[in-house]
Amino acid sequence: MSHSAIARRGLMLILSSPSGAGKTTISRALLASDTDLSMSVSVTTRAPRPSEVEGKDYYFVSVAEYQRMVQSGELLEHAKVFDNFYGTPRSHVHKVLSDGKDVLFDIDWQGTQALVENTREDVVTVFILPPSHDELERRLRVRAQDSEEVVQGRMARASDEMSHYGEYDYVIVNRDVDKSIAEVRAILTAERLKRLRQRGLADFVNRLRGVN
Repeated sequence: MSHSAIARRGLMLILSSPSGAGKTTISRALLASDTDLSMSVSVTTRAPRPSEVEGKDYYFVSVAEYQRMVQSGELLEHAKVFDNFYGTPRSHVHKVLSDGKDVLFDIDWQGTQALVENTREDVVTVFILPPSHDELERRLRVRAQDSEEVVQGRMARASDEMSHYGEYDYVIVNRDVDKSIAEVRAILTAERLKRLRQRGLADFVNRLRGVN
């Protein structure tokens, strides 16, 4: 029997960080270079930004629709962030994992906790830290998308968000984005090769050993 008899169950790769630490740039690079990885598209009650596309960046829903999805169990995780609600649709994620593909999540520590509680064996968590407080603030200002009030609010929240780094499997300090991308790729490669994710491995090894 060939190596193809071994089927891999997909994993959920979570990247979290304070806004401006670089997780979006890292996520885009991973998605562009890996056909077995797709982005989880969350639902949100916040208004779309000018560059965001419905169904690609988020599914934009009303508060009433969001609450209906929560009540009916359609969300794998859900949380309130910056006075808006976010959640992950359950059915699509489960199908992708069953097909042996991986799903990338760009969510905060609250969402991460919920996913870990519900599906720990499928989850790999990575926290991205900025190289310094000053650099984080500079990156937020360079965006030029948010008001001064919003920037200050995000800076105030960053300290609390970063205090949760100890809850993650891996931590990367994003001093150089290309190096950080390579480090996350290495994590993904190693996690894909874990024994627990290789279905049919025991039968394959038994056949190699000549054991029925």
